[in-house]
Amino acid sequence: MSDLRDETSGYPAGTYRLQLRGPSGLAHFGFREAGALAPYLAALGVSHVYLSPVLQAAPDSTHGYDVVDHDRLSAELGGPDAFRAMAAKFHAAGLKVLLDVVPNHMAIPDPPELNRPLEGVLADGPQSPYAPWFDVDWDAGGGKIVLPGQGEPNYRRFFDISGLIGLRQEDPEVFERTHAVLFALLEEGLVDGLRIDHPDGLTDPRGYLAALPPAWVLVEKITTGEEALPADWRCAGTTGYDALGMVGGLFADPAGEGPLTDAYVALTGGPPDFGEVEYTARRYAAENALRPETDRLLRVLRSFQGETPNQERVLIELLAAMPVYRAYVVPGEEPSAEAVKILDEAARRARARLPEEAHPELDALVRLALGLDDATPEFVVRFQQTAAPLAAKGVEDTAFYRWNRMAALNEVGGDPERFAVSPQDFHAYCERMLRDWPAAMTTLSTHDTKRQEDVRARLAVLAELPGPWTEAVRRWTSWWPEGSPLEPDLEYLFWQTLVGAWPISEGRLREFLVKAMREAKTSTSWIDQNADYERAVLDFASRVLQETGLVAEIEGFGALIAPYARAVMLGQKLVQLTMPGVPDVYQGCELTGLSLVDPDNRRIVDYGRRRARLTRLDSGREPQDLDDEKLLVTSRALRLRRAHPEWFGPDGGYTPVAARGPAAGHAVAFRRGDAVTVATRLPAGLAERGGWDGTSLELDGEHAWRDVLTGVVHEDGSLGEILSTLPVALLVPEETEETR
Repeated sequence: MSDLRDETSGYPAGTYRLQLRGPSGLAHFGFREAGALAPYLAALGVSHVYLSPVLQAAPDSTHGYDVVDHDRLSAELGGPDAFRAMAAKFHAAGLKVLLDVVPNHMAIPDPPELNRPLEGVLADGPQSPYAPWFDVDWDAGGGKIVLPGQGEPNYRRFFDISGLIGLRQEDPEVFERTHAVLFALLEEGLVDGLRIDHPDGLTDPRGYLAALPPAWVLVEKITTGEEALPADWRCAGTTGYDALGMVGGLFADPAGEGPLTDAYVALTGGPPDFGEVEYTARRYAAENALRPETDRLLRVLRSFQGETPNQERVLIELLAAMPVYRAYVVPGEEPSAEAVKILDEAARRARARLPEEAHPELDALVRLALGLDDATPEFVVRFQQTAAPLAAKGVEDTAFYRWNRMAALNEVGGDPERFAVSPQDFHAYCERMLRDWPAAMTTLSTHDTKRQEDVRARLAVLAELPGPWTEAVRRWTSWWPEGSPLEPDLEYLFWQTLVGAWPISEGRLREFLVKAMREAKTSTSWIDQNADYERAVLDFASRVLQETGLVAEIEGFGALIAPYARAVMLGQKLVQLTMPGVPDVYQGCELTGLSLVDPDNRRIVDYGRRRARLTRLDSGREPQDLDDEKLLVTSRALRLRRAHPEWFGPDGGYTPVAARGPAAGHAVAFRRGDAVTVATRLPAGLAERGGWDGTSLELDGEHAWRDVLTGVVHEDGSLGEILSTLPVALLVPEETEETR
């Protein structure tokens, strides 16, 4: 990418994500309500307000991703006048605007006529001037689009959502027409950056990004394992799921992996590793939820290869074995070394599950997917457009609900088998980010995370206390002699959810359980609902919440982990806010964030409460509780970034700061410019060993250091002194000016 400083004025200090919503079942929060937050967000310290989609969505949309009209700003959110007024308020407060863009699909609304391009195609089929807009298999549909509920879809969907029809952004007219309003907002200076939703669903992500005008562009790209974002993409980086996993892993105790795995196997009868669960779920997605997509790909393959004995099985096995979302093969271009490596690894995995006589077909299919033989361009592209949703639906939306050894790890872009991240690996990751993607986003919570950041922080403590946790779960699961009606894995997730999200209302808990058991697709699903099982599960949840003795036990365990969870909550927040990249704060998470998967995490936020707390802290009052402490950490770190972009931008550097002494392994510290971040790791173990006990940081001894969180000046690096008030510190040279 080109240097961000050539494309925006100043380096971003941080973003604040707002979920806009029209007057539906959830409370209204449109352009006017967003604009009213300008003074508060400016005081918090962010530089950009990061808005969910703003174009006209389907009636009663709660999220904006179901666009029906690209020519209009959403009337439900307030329309163009309200948008301009909102932007003016943000800009007057020194804030810029980052917009969420949905290039992949449009909604099939009820009635369909609300989507004018779709209406034209429904009326005139392939002869419609809008026919090039949509990715439709006309042969399979008999020259027509088969609408949801009227048979198998054969248009390309967004994942398995039949109400979202795929757009063909590779067509120049489609690209121009669907982006005209957004580009006009950029040109006028009302919008300053774009976040691109799910680029892996596009025909050519690289080409799409290259066609965007200069701006701060981020992509919602899920990287897996050691996968890196393609270096030739014209963007600033990802929206930060990779950073989320690295930060969370930094605060997990690797010594807890064995005991927690043993406990999971003993309590649930589940497998000790994730691999087979993931494979089974991927196969399930290929053969069920995404069957129309795999069938279409198979028809394309047979159109030039003919039908062979093992063709379908080989195709599904190769898709299920893909180690990443897609390989970015471009028809007509030599496949990259990375693409070859990805397909070779997929073939290796698939080969182990196929009979020997099918291996030649597998080898031939790999060459076709790489565009090396006589494959049509359509097959090369569609293979990737099928592999990507298969990974999302098979892994994140199925397997992650079937194997809950440690629910905090089962997060978007996460790896349930990567239990912990060492400080050395974290530092190496940060150094790579600063070198390769210094303006990428970092995050701990998004509108898509399955558990907000502080739920995961509480659960991370279980890795330090596997014994007490296992004993507690054994007591809870044996509370009723007849046992529970929940599948063992769901029950184990249930207890983790109570501990992580407590206190939780019955309504929120029931909503989460419905989603969890339907996503697992073992005893019930969204398509084939088992009403008796679901009723039994929800009745059990109600009984638990009404059992005062059991509730007292759960609250008692929460009190046991609370001081350690506090250290993790504040530690991961400060690290995320000051590491390389541009930090995003998800709406409301400047205080304790304990929401679960959507729609729970899209609930209305009480900004009056947050304003009052920030005003109180700014008046010099001491923090009164954990909410105050987290708000203090968030606001002071963001303000410091805004005041000193040279420290936290590409030129600020990143240097690990070593600790020396018996408790050195419980500290993580790094330097950005003249600022030093200090956080406590593995706090339960630290308490057990008696505290810092003479452990100190190797700080520059030429001057004293002031903690911008507490105002206390430290003459040396004694961690016992530095972390005596909070389990985190943000140190700057004493003479540094205040950053109010």
